[in-house]
Amino acid sequence: MPTYGRFEIALSHGSGSYVWDVAGKRYLDLGGGIAVCALGHANPEITQALIAQSQRLVHVSNLYYTEHQGRLAQQITQHLGGGKVFFCNSGAEANEGLYKLARKRGHEEGRFEILTARNSFHGRTLAGISATGQDKVKKGFEPLVAGFRHVPFNDIEALENALSPATIAVLIEGIQGEGGITPATPNYLLALRRLCDDRHLLLMMDGVQCGHFRSGRFQSFQRILENEPGSNGFQPDAISMAKSLGGGFPMGAFWVREPHADLLGPGSHATTFGGTPLGCAVALKIFEVIEREHLDQNARVLGDWFLRELEALAAAHPAVLKTARGMGLMLGFELRDRDQAPGFARVEKPPALQFVNRLHEKGLLTVPSGNFVVRLLPPLNLSKHQAEEGLEIIAQTAREFDI
Repeated sequence: MPTYGRFEIALSHGSGSYVWDVAGKRYLDLGGGIAVCALGHANPEITQALIAQSQRLVHVSNLYYTEHQGRLAQQITQHLGGGKVFFCNSGAEANEGLYKLARKRGHEEGRFEILTARNSFHGRTLAGISATGQDKVKKGFEPLVAGFRHVPFNDIEALENALSPATIAVLIEGIQGEGGITPATPNYLLALRRLCDDRHLLLMMDGVQCGHFRSGRFQSFQRILENEPGSNGFQPDAISMAKSLGGGFPMGAFWVREPHADLLGPGSHATTFGGTPLGCAVALKIFEVIEREHLDQNARVLGDWFLRELEALAAAHPAVLKTARGMGLMLGFELRDRDQAPGFARVEKPPALQFVNRLHEKGLLTVPSGNFVVRLLPPLNLSKHQAEEGLEIIAQTAREFDI
């Protein structure tokens, strides 16, 4: 079905941070399957984990316990300080679990409304597009699921003013991905926690894209609040996860802290394929490699370097690049509008699409975020040499548009 605006590229195979198309052209992949390929392409340890587990047990229903599922839940809860985990297949499903958690929590009080942020993105299900704070994803699918309203991001006053007697939860991304690589501010997160505590609301976070060590910590809020006064003991009430969790294997999860971890009891939520032995074996291997090779530190150090270089590039080409922002290996650079940049004015396509297409010609894959932002979401084991290679191609392209 024609549901994707595909680029004119047909990929054949990959290795590490590189992929090749069917004609044999090599690309440095700084898109990472949209933040999915945490260990790059065709990682041999993931392959071996798949082979070994497939020889023992591929699938059983969730009516039974399996060791890998328990160990994976333990890994996640250790990084978040307790709580419990539900495993599913994708980020959209993980977010669906959060909506149900909130509805269950507020049911007896008649509260059901969830406030989300403008420019947010929470998936493509009917409830997901209803939760998403972007009108473009909603068109043609009305009537939407009731119970979602959108407020400005990083604006605690606007959120507080939007509360109603029906409000039960707030759902935000630690770093907005589809919304242009915009991190939450420390003050905003801390004020949200206080407000939710005062008003008996759930504070839920969508960590599908910005989670799993991409920021340099397991979840982005942990990096955002580092060394922030008053942040000791900060916890959301629930977090959705996917993408890098499975490193390319379809895998999602949502975590819930006490005292809400048992709200969804037997019969209230379920999945056929979530948390299979095969998926959990892969996810455990990814945890192992990230921790053994200190890839959280690589994301932090290399990401800080990359961001500084992108900021310098923006300063050198102000007629093309407006700014750069992000955290860890979740970075973006914002381009000027067509009426501000002569280099983009000659073609009708949005600047981000023009820039990405030009990068493709030079052998670099990135991901547009709206009309003006280009995202970098590479593997967490990206090397400094590969980052320098990607930066040089971005710089060449910026020079071409700077006319």
